[in-house]
Amino acid sequence: MNLSVDQANLPEHGFFNSLTHFMSQDFMGDSVGLWVIFFAVIITLMVFDLGVLNRKDTVIDSKTSLKYSAFYMLLAFAFGGWLWSQKGPDDGMDYYTAYMVELSLSLDNLFVMSVILAYFNVPRRYQHRVLFWGIVGVLVMRGAMIAAGVVIVQSFSWALYIFAGFLLLTGVKMLFMKDDDDDKIEDSFLIRFLTKKLRFTKEISGHKFFLKLPDHQHASRMVWYATPLFMALVCIEFMDVLFALDSVPAVFAITNEPFVIYTSNIFAILGLRSMYFAVAAMIDRFKYMKYALAIVLIFIGGKVFYAGIFGHIHPMVSLGITVSVLLGGVLFSMMKTRRGN
Repeated sequence: MNLSVDQANLPEHGFFNSLTHFMSQDFMGDSVGLWVIFFAVIITLMVFDLGVLNRKDTVIDSKTSLKYSAFYMLLAFAFGGWLWSQKGPDDGMDYYTAYMVELSLSLDNLFVMSVILAYFNVPRRYQHRVLFWGIVGVLVMRGAMIAAGVVIVQSFSWALYIFAGFLLLTGVKMLFMKDDDDDKIEDSFLIRFLTKKLRFTKEISGHKFFLKLPDHQHASRMVWYATPLFMALVCIEFMDVLFALDSVPAVFAITNEPFVIYTSNIFAILGLRSMYFAVAAMIDRFKYMKYALAIVLIFIGGKVFYAGIFGHIHPMVSLGITVSVLLGGVLFSMMKTRRGN
């Protein structure tokens, strides 16, 4: 009796063939498998973060925050090394450049987060939960904005010069921006809109985003009220969209590879929440960083026009200049603020 079987007809073999074929399909310029690996890493980190490390509402001290921040930075750099091996040195260096720029731009975001959480009187033990769900929303919104940017740049090559021009204007504006800003958060359009359109309570009720309470007009009817945690979450999400108007064009001016753009953005954002608890109390020590960021944005925007006229600038040059300027900005800020200037 002949017991040989054509392995290609085995159900298991057919499944793995189909899976391999699916993983090798192209999605936004790279294989589906590459995207699956990245999202598997991100989802694992998020589940481990909320389900294990921060299952209880506790105050995260600066020392612990620094450890978490260091972990996310090491992970981001390790991922960059893996991406370098998979896609080559040019994409690897572009990833590191984009990551450093995005991480630096996040410093302003940290300050705004601090102002929002303080305005809504969110206790420190609940701030982690607000920032965690804020990051979940950012993952989706940044993905949508980057996908739209990819379509625009691929369909209209001249759109990249608009992004670059926007970066030049933003950089120049940052150079001459005054430190004192008289605008108050309670006067912002978003706060006025939320307080007018939503039922909300000023009382904190644990880590809940919504409460079911008696209606003010009909006490016998129970209705849902937003808590200060939800109000803070919406404001943080909205502000991230505004910050993305700077950060997304910046990374498109560095590279047009969707995978490099998205992964560098997301790894910078993942470390942002942990960094908040580490540097929120000393955010003023980085007030001179805006000048370094302004120079970097002007350089990145100018690089696009230079490449269009004279030729491509090697990614190593971009990475070297970006790291040098940002590191110089950090050191200068720390020295100036230490002297009380």
